[in-house]
Amino acid sequence: MKLITGLGNIGEKYLFTRHNAGFMAVDKIALDNSLEFREDKKLKSLITKLRHNADDILLVKPTTFMNLSGEAVSAVMNYYKIDVKDILIIYDDISLDLGRIRFRANGSDGGHNGIKSIIKHLGTKDFNRLKIGIGPQPPIPSEAYVLQNFTKEQMPELKNILTKTSEAALFALDNGIEKAQNNYNN
Repeated sequence: MKLITGLGNIGEKYLFTRHNAGFMAVDKIALDNSLEFREDKKLKSLITKLRHNADDILLVKPTTFMNLSGEAVSAVMNYYKIDVKDILIIYDDISLDLGRIRFRANGSDGGHNGIKSIIKHLGTKDFNRLKIGIGPQPPIPSEAYVLQNFTKEQMPELKNILTKTSEAALFALDNGIEKAQNNYNN
């Protein structure tokens, strides 16, 4: 079994904020495959399962709020006995322009509190990530910027990048992170 987790904040207030780009990406995968999420309170997540090629892939949206995402990711991994090499975390990245995505196989949290929580709970920085660009950031604090909604003018680009992210995530699980980096990191 494999795991794709999109990071974001639960609640209508945060639905279309930049910080919820990860949620939007897994929502797009679920929508494209006619899947619906169900809440699992024990695993602190909204979960659905996708059958893709020969793999079962869990799509997960933590219900813990961004800063505690690691609690949900580790709970799901432990319950389903998923190895860290079989996970992909999708999240927003303020340093990438909107319309760009980037795969990474490991690394620091880069100031992202959701990733910081996952590193803490998994005890490793070595897990696959797919970053969705939400920049460039205007001259306001990043905490304020990420909690703003995407603008009306940004919606067509957001729609395009979510489609690309959905395809890229499944490509990475099928072909490995190195091939995904070669195909999608531009």
